[in-house]
Amino acid sequence: MTNRLADQTSPYLRQHADNPVDWFPWGEEAFALARERNVPILLSVGYSACHWCHVMAHECFEDLETATVMNKLFVNIKVDREERPDVDAIYMDAVQAMTGRGGWPMTVFLAPDGKPFFGGTYFPKPSFLQLMNAITEAWNNRRDDINNNIDALMEALERTAKIEQHSTIAEFSTFELAVTQLRASFDATWGGFGNAPKFPSTMNLEVLLRQLLAGEDSDLENIVTTSLDAMASGGMYDHIGGGFSRYSVDEMWLVPHFEKMLYDQALLARVYLHAGMLFGNETWKQVARETIEYVLRDLTHRDGGFFSAEDADSLDDSGHSHEGHFYVWSRDEIINALPAHLHEAALTWYEITVPGNFEGKNIPVRLHHRGDLSRPPDVEEARQLLYQHRESRKRPLLDDKVLTEWNAMMLATLAEAAFFFESDEWLQAAIRNGEFLVRELRTAQANWHRSWQESGLPQARHRALAADLAQLVDAFTRLGEASGQARWITYAQEAADEMLTQCWDAVNGGLFTTPDNGEQLIVRQKDVMDNATPSANSTAALALYRLGALTGNSRYTHHAEQILRLLARIATSAPSAFGNLLASVHLCHAGITEVALPGNQPDMLRELRKRWLPTVVLAWGEPYDSPLWTDRNQHSAYVCKEYACMKPTTSPDELVETLRVALA
Repeated sequence: MTNRLADQTSPYLRQHADNPVDWFPWGEEAFALARERNVPILLSVGYSACHWCHVMAHECFEDLETATVMNKLFVNIKVDREERPDVDAIYMDAVQAMTGRGGWPMTVFLAPDGKPFFGGTYFPKPSFLQLMNAITEAWNNRRDDINNNIDALMEALERTAKIEQHSTIAEFSTFELAVTQLRASFDATWGGFGNAPKFPSTMNLEVLLRQLLAGEDSDLENIVTTSLDAMASGGMYDHIGGGFSRYSVDEMWLVPHFEKMLYDQALLARVYLHAGMLFGNETWKQVARETIEYVLRDLTHRDGGFFSAEDADSLDDSGHSHEGHFYVWSRDEIINALPAHLHEAALTWYEITVPGNFEGKNIPVRLHHRGDLSRPPDVEEARQLLYQHRESRKRPLLDDKVLTEWNAMMLATLAEAAFFFESDEWLQAAIRNGEFLVRELRTAQANWHRSWQESGLPQARHRALAADLAQLVDAFTRLGEASGQARWITYAQEAADEMLTQCWDAVNGGLFTTPDNGEQLIVRQKDVMDNATPSANSTAALALYRLGALTGNSRYTHHAEQILRLLARIATSAPSAFGNLLASVHLCHAGITEVALPGNQPDMLRELRKRWLPTVVLAWGEPYDSPLWTDRNQHSAYVCKEYACMKPTTSPDELVETLRVALA
């Protein structure tokens, strides 16, 4: 017998539809029942690719004894954090305030009005049973203590909404301080920053790439090179099928948490693309290319949307679930999958041994040959055969929901890559994705949803959040630059207008996470820090600066500047936690250079395809309403600053020299 989650579109919620727990989805029905019964709410938050979410589900939620206690003592709500990051953020802040740490699965106990009073992450069955009884005893006998907890937590949860604007925008010294901090936290042995577990820190690497635009710096080049080479040489990178796992559990990038998230593919392909273009490094371009090809092959709906994730766990031949099973090999499995003449090449290249490097098996790696990823013909032949053999295994679970925010992140990366690599195939895939988003996630009234799933009724659900809209502005702007199609600039402006109308804080500036016309939660927070994904506010600042320059609409630029004022103080206190925001700080202080190519000028366009120029915006192809298109000669290129243009150029060499002067 299924519970209420059977009707949900989220694959994660549907995984729990057969639990003996009487689960509710997030909504008023659950809160009303908690008020009626006068019992706390047990809120469980996770996501489909989360290994420890599966562990707790098996130990607790599939267990009849545990479920009976849950149903007797609480009203139980299950939330997919990817569908409802607004809900997740509030209660994760509460858990971190109580425990000093966070993660998933997240378990939080709420009063019937939704206010939290206790929480944690993963609990094994014995301690979970003990905890539930202790919570009930406190609820029945020590309500004053609970109310005191609630009051203290609510004050902490409201802190982002109370940030006040600084009198000036964030100074360039904040950007420079972040560079200094990153130098200090760099792991010179293994690359990356800090200790295990190691996360990719893509946005901080982007900060260093922007700093390197100012001139050579051998120390920074070493940080970027060591980090990018180490990540792509370790087990976090899928050397057989392309794409990245979420993070490494060790300092050397050997053993990953094996889930593959769409947002990681977007951010990692982007930083490898940018670094590859900046340094002319073909290996990094290869990594970007293979990561994009993984997404287009394995995470793409037939109509163009991008799926969310593949699970960390998969089934062995006996039907038992193991983390990473799909990706690891014994030495004998390698030998049996390949003809004899390829054995030595594959075993040596992928560093395969009898003992293995992960629980008796091997994660294919290049750890002892860091950065040497250009495969010779025999290794490439072996890789293709190993990939074909691996496809006969049971694949990890696919989370097939399509999220606006993550799709837009991938779309922005794909559009840039299509432009730089002159790939019409990738450009068409980017256009298909853009059209999918407009068709499936945008209403007839031009409002946006956050989530889509093919079997859902309705398929599109949940009001778009600020992060969705900010990423759409960025993605559509970049798709317009990559394609030369004016419609994408129009869509970018419409998304920007909805974002500023629905999410803007008219008192302190910046974007609230939730829109005015969305669900009213216990607090209205602002998404300000760059974590695994860029924050809504940092994304909006960068996207609005660029869209403002392309369209001449000063409203967009003004709001971008207000975000930099809002976050000036807190970014200075911990600049390396604001990597994506610092891209906006860099852009603001460096100034935007506008390039307009009227008419049909493929030779001029080709020069721009050769260079990563993050402070340049490009108008070409179909004209749209903008000062960049006013009174232009169809056979000249224009390089401008705030629409004051240098002498028009008529040859690629002249364009390159004019750009050099403008960017100096």
